[in-house]
Amino acid sequence: MFRNHFKTAWRNLMKYKFISFINLFGLTIGLTCCLLILTYILNELSYDKYNKNADQVYRVTRTFYNGNGDVSLNLSTVAPPFGYYLPADFPEIQKMTRLLNNGNTPLRYKDKLINEPNVYFGDENLFDVFTVSVVKGNPKTALNDPFSVMLTEDEAKKYFGNEDPVNKVIRANNQFDLKVTGVYKAFPSNSHIHPNILVSFNTLNDSAVYGADNLRTNWGNNSFFTYIMLPKNYNIESMKSRFPAFLDKHMAGQYGPNQPSKFTKLDLQKLTDIHLYSHTDYEAEPNGDIKRVYIFAAIALFILLIACINYMNLSTARSALRAKEIGIRKVVGAQKQELVIQFLSESILITWSAIIMAFMLLYFLLPWLNKVSAQNLSVDILLKWQILVPLFLAPFIIGFISGIYPALFMSSFQPVKTLKGLFKVGGSSISFRKVLVVTQFAISIILIVTTVIVFQQMRYIQNVSLGYDKDHIITMAYNSQLNDQYESFRNALLQNSNIKDVGLSSRIPTGRLLDDMGASAPGSDSMVPVKAEIRFLATDYDFIPTYGIQLAAGRNFSRSYGTDTSNFIINEAAVKAVGWKNAREAVGKNFKYGQFSGHIIGVVKDFHFESLHQVITPLIFVLPPPVPNQTFYNNISIKISGSNVASTIDAVKNIWQRFLPDLPYQYTFLDENFSRLYESEQRQETIFTTFACIAIFIACLGLFGLSAFAISQRVKEIGVRKVLGANTGTIVALLSKDFLKLVLVAAIIAFPIAWYAMHNWLQDFAYRINIQWWVFAFAGIGASVIALLTISFQAIKAALANPVKSLRSE
Repeated sequence: MFRNHFKTAWRNLMKYKFISFINLFGLTIGLTCCLLILTYILNELSYDKYNKNADQVYRVTRTFYNGNGDVSLNLSTVAPPFGYYLPADFPEIQKMTRLLNNGNTPLRYKDKLINEPNVYFGDENLFDVFTVSVVKGNPKTALNDPFSVMLTEDEAKKYFGNEDPVNKVIRANNQFDLKVTGVYKAFPSNSHIHPNILVSFNTLNDSAVYGADNLRTNWGNNSFFTYIMLPKNYNIESMKSRFPAFLDKHMAGQYGPNQPSKFTKLDLQKLTDIHLYSHTDYEAEPNGDIKRVYIFAAIALFILLIACINYMNLSTARSALRAKEIGIRKVVGAQKQELVIQFLSESILITWSAIIMAFMLLYFLLPWLNKVSAQNLSVDILLKWQILVPLFLAPFIIGFISGIYPALFMSSFQPVKTLKGLFKVGGSSISFRKVLVVTQFAISIILIVTTVIVFQQMRYIQNVSLGYDKDHIITMAYNSQLNDQYESFRNALLQNSNIKDVGLSSRIPTGRLLDDMGASAPGSDSMVPVKAEIRFLATDYDFIPTYGIQLAAGRNFSRSYGTDTSNFIINEAAVKAVGWKNAREAVGKNFKYGQFSGHIIGVVKDFHFESLHQVITPLIFVLPPPVPNQTFYNNISIKISGSNVASTIDAVKNIWQRFLPDLPYQYTFLDENFSRLYESEQRQETIFTTFACIAIFIACLGLFGLSAFAISQRVKEIGVRKVLGANTGTIVALLSKDFLKLVLVAAIIAFPIAWYAMHNWLQDFAYRINIQWWVFAFAGIGASVIALLTISFQAIKAALANPVKSLRSE
């Protein structure tokens, strides 16, 4: 029986090729989009789950509070002493491992000199906590000894080619040698962290910067990623509840006579939650966002819903063509349930064909999605029984959902009427199809509104005045080897007429401002601590002019004043935070910041140092005094002219190699850093816009189906109107009017939903656009135009038809 149903279904599909093609095409496109989004979502949800102990591993985080009790800083890293005291005070910790990002590190092997970005210090427990395959070396001992290093396979091949890397020596930062003790497979792409080179953590004990004593006592250097492994099914709340007492015990005196637990807090993040749920002020790498997963899941469901509605509309649209077939089947004894099964068989057959074609398209479209999402998605993520079983059942479920209404609708035809040509669709069925079209266009209007607002916000980000000049600025890492020869280096650069200015700083715009030393301002009779957090930026005399930052009052640091190393410049936000009325009032005031004491000599206008996700924070510029073998600077910024860029970069390279021959020359343009701040939003915009356009296109197919159905029911009416003198324009307007009413109803439903969704999305930006009324008008008019163009094809065709043919049977 089932074979007969499918054979009949195939014949009907071949008989009505055009409508079958539209059905198949709509479902295929819809299912392809769903599979692409499903691949993306499954990959996002899979982060760090490859670790065999993933459910037992937690990352220790630290939060800081200001004097008002508000969160001032939230870090995914903690200070090094926690690594010593946590295992001692919490015996339930089975293993603990720590990682420290060493930033860009110059490595040399023979004639190869490379600036490596992903160099981490890691301890000997790393391979017990993280599941990493070690190819060469003993994972238990490879990171035990100081000055030992492990490389990924790609890194080992880059330096040593086909040679055995074990026991080879590479030079790090032109300061010390590292012996290769092992090679490991790179952390998978769905890991929240990717150390390509691991230097033994014990190397830090011998370093001049850290040292064993410093690692046990320095509570202020919160740079260490710290992971702990706990027993299975352990209640982490019991550990969290003991953290305040732990902080008060070990950090006594760190916040004066006050309890440390009032000003700082420890927390635990589940390893598998880091990628989607962690949004601290400092992360190892940019994370995803669970909200983004929800957004794309909703789009996938919208597209699938629209595709299913299309099938319903197109199937009922051709019901008039099959009315006599259904009547004859009933006359010869077909039962209603048999007809229902027959029509569901057609629906399932089309859905199976669509999902097979969707898998084929998925294979070809995944490279595009990988490119725009900057991920390494693969079809392999779908090849698990937990995914394959639902995918196998999907054609039956989707086929049933899509086909049940047309099946019940067509199986209810009365054979007497259909065989006499008196077949007419009842009003209730038309109303249901109208509900379907309203649903489709409500979704389409929501997608139009959201796409326009996302586009507006991204353009706003690109064009908003930042308060400084980000164009034609080259940035490079500062190295302490320049300390004694920096002025000569700077003067050599400025001899080139295309180089306008050179400045030094601890951080550069587009980075995060995380450093705070505590400020004090004049009170009624003494210096009083400032409750607000004022972030710290170490700069030289030339940083402010290099970036074209405008002064609101006072002056910049100057080489003419020997005392400026004891003075400060603040921004307007800091003026407000301290409580001064304006910039002029602040100039000349005594001020203390950390160990520095002096006067405010200038106030700069507020500028967006960080991304537009963050509000402009109170900021203080400090000109640190020179200290032997130490530097506060991490970055060099070089302002160049817009002409002869290539030759200028070459000139900078030649000067760099003259002063620092053992360090690789590497630079970035600041505007490129700025663009990278919003890469995830830009990718989201591209993917969102693409799928929104596809959803709208599929919705048009559904409207095409309903208009074809409705017009087919009014063929004789149109013929009578034409005989009585109605012209084509009048008939097209008459037929289009009812559908445009549906678009209006859809707009009324869609507008508040779209406003609510985008209002919440924009809250992620501290600086954002206002949602304008014209966006909704544009979406409504756009949807109406799309609907009108879709309907007009059928309406004009019906209006131009010969009325004799339609009235022949009367």
